[in-house]
Amino acid sequence: MAVARIMVRPIGTPLPLGFLGLLVATTGFSALQLGWLAPEQGRVVALGVLAFTVPVQLIASTYGFLARDPVAGTGMGVLAGTWAAAGLATSTSPPGSSSAGLGVLFVAAALAMLVPTAAAGEKLAAAGVMGLSACRFALTGIAEITGDPTWYTVAGVTGLVLAAAALYAALGFELEDAQHRTVLPVLRRGAGSDVMTGTVSDELRAVTHEPGVRKQL
Repeated sequence: MAVARIMVRPIGTPLPLGFLGLLVATTGFSALQLGWLAPEQGRVVALGVLAFTVPVQLIASTYGFLARDPVAGTGMGVLAGTWAAAGLATSTSPPGSSSAGLGVLFVAAALAMLVPTAAAGEKLAAAGVMGLSACRFALTGIAEITGDPTWYTVAGVTGLVLAAAALYAALGFELEDAQHRTVLPVLRRGAGSDVMTGTVSDELRAVTHEPGVRKQL
């Protein structure tokens, strides 16, 4: 009788790293949108996002897929690509200018973020951050398309709310992974509710049907 062996390597959760990258990016752009920073500082913020947020979210996306978590992998990948586009556009555009083209990309990214948001129902804290990211991108897209200062203000405030949610989620998942117990509620439910208490058999019961193991994606 043929026997197949599946090797599963334990890794740390990449969600805190990705959410902290999100915290930095959304705070920087909110500061610009709310007028806390001069428009000329936009290039500095953009370079910071390209140097910090984009790489750490790409790392989080890669390890999300390696951890067999398509929600983390997809969500962080979309965030990394969106912030990369925003950073490049801001760094190469005149200070304080708006761009309808960038606005359309933001709206499209908002729609893309709804996919991991809808699939993250077992981790409500993660779903909340991704849903807020979609809202933040949509509002920023409208602001870029219209050039209306009111929309920039609304997008900036939403960005700060997102920053607070990302910080909470990052801390919650980091403490959970470090202490192997729930410290701050991350609102797990369904199959995600027993990840701290379930057996190895419980965790690996469906592994044979996951991508990379089954014969077709």
